[in-house]
Amino acid sequence: MNKRMLSVIIALVAVLVAFLLIVWIGGAINDSLKLDETALLRFVFVIIGLVIVFVIYWLTRESGAWDVGTREVVYMAIGAALYAIFSYLFNGTVFVVPSVSQVSLRPAIAIPMFFGYAFGPTVGFFSGAVGNMFGDALTGFGLYPQWSVGNGLVGLIAGMAVLFMDKKKSMNMALYISIALAAIATLFWVFSPEQANTMLYDVDNGVFGDAPITAIAALSAVIGLILVVAVRFLFGKDPDIGAAVTWGMLGNLAGIGFAAASDIWINGYSPAVAIVGEFLPAAGPNLIFAAILVPILVAAYAAVRKQMGR
Repeated sequence: MNKRMLSVIIALVAVLVAFLLIVWIGGAINDSLKLDETALLRFVFVIIGLVIVFVIYWLTRESGAWDVGTREVVYMAIGAALYAIFSYLFNGTVFVVPSVSQVSLRPAIAIPMFFGYAFGPTVGFFSGAVGNMFGDALTGFGLYPQWSVGNGLVGLIAGMAVLFMDKKKSMNMALYISIALAAIATLFWVFSPEQANTMLYDVDNGVFGDAPITAIAALSAVIGLILVVAVRFLFGKDPDIGAAVTWGMLGNLAGIGFAAASDIWINGYSPAVAIVGEFLPAAGPNLIFAAILVPILVAAYAAVRKQMGR
């Protein structure tokens, strides 16, 4: 076993151990953080997610993007901490970002996207997965390990941009897959327009998902995709920004798609409930911040690197 493989395995084991510790400690402190009878099945999907990550690594193991040294470990800790804190701050009860017609905005999602793209897929996965798990614990609404893995996949796939030599071809591939995913999900809404938005949180009454999904929320994936594509071509002369937003978009659609699909088995949801009620109102708004914040973070990071002579 070479050093690169060992470092990836250690990172994945660290994610699993962090999840178990958060569930154990969180459940002991707060009853709302205790997992129900679906706990085992939730962790089955956590393992499936970790296996997916390892398979992706194995297929691209020759790339130096998978190297994990002291610097990457530090970035993992920083990324996870930032994502946890900002997820808590923008959970709808501390700082409320103005929403339009059930479209709940979560700016923190830009953090695993950026960390994945800037520092590699392993850093992106750890930042998204562990950061989201800690964020859920801080919020106190409940723990959803498979959704945290989905957030990890957001960062992982955003970091896959560096695995390809030809950035333009890789961006086109990511774009075409994203268009297909957004189109398929939106078609589910066309045939199930009465489906409730299960991600909608009524702060005043403390309830989730008690209203039919609105057209804007249902079309948010398409709207977000259009914004991301516009940003990509607007910054056509900067391949880093184009690649970051495009792969961040694909990571968001695939990662949140994994999480929503898992609830078909865990919660017994129909595909329509999982896709229309969970995926669209979660993944769509995320794309808005992929288009707005990721370019800002990438540009700021590039400016810092230039100033430091790197």
